[in-house]
Amino acid sequence: MHCESLFGTAKPVVGMVHLPPLPGAPRFDGDREAIRETMLADARALEAGGVDAIMVENFGDAPFYPDDVPKHVVAQMAALCQELVDAVDVPVGVNVLRNDADAALSIAAAVDADFVRVNVHVGATVTDQGLLQGQAHETLRLRDRLDADVAVLVDVGVKHATSLGDRPLKEELADACERGLADGIIVSGSGTGDPTSHTVLEDARTLLDEEFPEVPLFVGSGVTQSSVAQTLDLADGVIVGTALKDGGETTNPVAEERVAALVAAADPVR
Repeated sequence: MHCESLFGTAKPVVGMVHLPPLPGAPRFDGDREAIRETMLADARALEAGGVDAIMVENFGDAPFYPDDVPKHVVAQMAALCQELVDAVDVPVGVNVLRNDADAALSIAAAVDADFVRVNVHVGATVTDQGLLQGQAHETLRLRDRLDADVAVLVDVGVKHATSLGDRPLKEELADACERGLADGIIVSGSGTGDPTSHTVLEDARTLLDEEFPEVPLFVGSGVTQSSVAQTLDLADGVIVGTALKDGGETTNPVAEERVAALVAAADPVR
């Protein structure tokens, strides 16, 4: 996968839309319209600030279903994602937490979104939802059955989790690319907004350059205005949420001025 063909730039900045709790989630406040308005306001602020793509996820739905969300979650996210795709002129991605790749891919195919994020694509990972096992064999076959032109970006060393057996990064990356047929790799810190280890980023860059040069590398957490240029010296793209929010708080609205400042800081290396 070439970033330029999907995102229109060789080193994209992907901004996050963190959905409030959806109907059926413990923290849902009963106001469906507020979810829609919050989503669109964040998406428009991201686009106005200059991001190259937007990814939406059901961030407010904690505690998360492990790997198979109910039908009402799929229906609600599909309706919201369709509005989002219609409202913006940048590529849109879908992530269904905690790890429902089938739902994310099905939503993306239905609304003509461009990519999905899969937190556990290969191997097995211990999380707060229990043991999650990669379903690459199902995800890639479903994409073929749906005839969906949707890129699959997958995490290696996923945040809020520990790989079962503590496998070396090199093995996880090789499995994700060679056997899982990932279109892109994401490395992250230990949790939402946490910095990604520079050593992990360097090691991932070296391995991909040597073995899988066609697979782009994204950093999925901890990128800030001050770190984005250095990060993009090694990574092919960044996925940014917390740093773009008012006051740098993950649950706050997106602040357009923070988006513009981060994008401006990224531009010299793009």
